[in-house]
Amino acid sequence: MTGMFSNDGRYVPITVVEAGPCVVTQIKTVATDGYDALQLGFVEKKPGKVNKPLAGHFKKSGGRAFRHLGEFSVDDPQGYSLGQTLSPLLFSVGERVNVTGITKGRGFSGVVRRHGFGGGRKTHGGHCHRLPGSIGCSAWPSRVTRGKRMPGRFGNTRNTTRSLEIFDIREEENLILIKGAVPGAKNGLVQIRKVS
Repeated sequence: MTGMFSNDGRYVPITVVEAGPCVVTQIKTVATDGYDALQLGFVEKKPGKVNKPLAGHFKKSGGRAFRHLGEFSVDDPQGYSLGQTLSPLLFSVGERVNVTGITKGRGFSGVVRRHGFGGGRKTHGGHCHRLPGSIGCSAWPSRVTRGKRMPGRFGNTRNTTRSLEIFDIREEENLILIKGAVPGAKNGLVQIRKVS
């Protein structure tokens, strides 16, 4: 993340996302696959570094191998061709997008950190500063209810931040500047979709 000044002088928090070049590696249609979608390849790698099934798959779209593959639904797949390179100009400045990524993993965390519990009292003999407190019922139903917020693994989950605004697009560097924060750590992989 970084920050920039807008035209009216406001300081805006910005996330810089490298959004390309993405190459069409497969076109899925209702006739062949049951739905319309594009498979895109991102971050090129040496063709000798992939196994033979993937090498045969990439050969259909020009032979270039990619480290990451992602699938995106489209209304009309006939407007695209195998091996076509998509640039960030698919989006426009001021447009709203949804950004999906894997959040930072925080390991096994307690309820204060994971759910924001207030914790117990700090004085007058309080010995339960960061404990969850009572978790169950008495004679009925005599079990812990499903979905009770408790300690456990926190983070490392797929998350979508919705309706973020595109601040700027730099086509020559394949960069999209998005206003606000997106899920994930630095150099993490994200998917950008237009708000439908």
